[in-house]
Amino acid sequence: MSAEEIIDIVDENDRVVGRSPRGEAYARGLRHRCAFVLARDAEGRIFVHRRTAAKQVFPSLYDMFVGGVVGAGESYDEAALREAEEELGVSGLPRPEYVLTFLYDDGAGRSWWSAVYEVRCDRPVRPQPEEVAWGDFLSEAELERRLGEWEWTPDGLAAYRRLKAYRSGRAEG
Repeated sequence: MSAEEIIDIVDENDRVVGRSPRGEAYARGLRHRCAFVLARDAEGRIFVHRRTAAKQVFPSLYDMFVGGVVGAGESYDEAALREAEEELGVSGLPRPEYVLTFLYDDGAGRSWWSAVYEVRCDRPVRPQPEEVAWGDFLSEAELERRLGEWEWTPDGLAAYRRLKAYRSGRAEG
């Protein structure tokens, strides 16, 4: 999705209150929607990648989610599937399974409603070179070990922590 593409702007209750070009929404700190998809291979490993240096938000940082901004008029479900297929470079993925939604807000003008999904990807991936500088499937133990070593996207890290809390049966605020 380019900086010129139109996205929905939402309020604190995730209701659409307007539309804006993506680049302007980021520049002005307008709240919008994003889909986060945790992709696992047949062995249960998680696709981890480093974002390209050209990314508008969080360039060159690592992420354990593929996904991105929800387009104007697009549902979270539609965006999750579209983004997962685009970033992984595959087609025919099963529909990602919705897990939870939370409001990401870094307190410095970056705020978006974040829908978290999971999907199984049994196909060989061909990550989108404009989005992914490096990527590989890592075991959950390897991912956990790398959390303290690599610089991660703060929204992806927040989503991962919430997903882990959800799985363990405890809420995280």
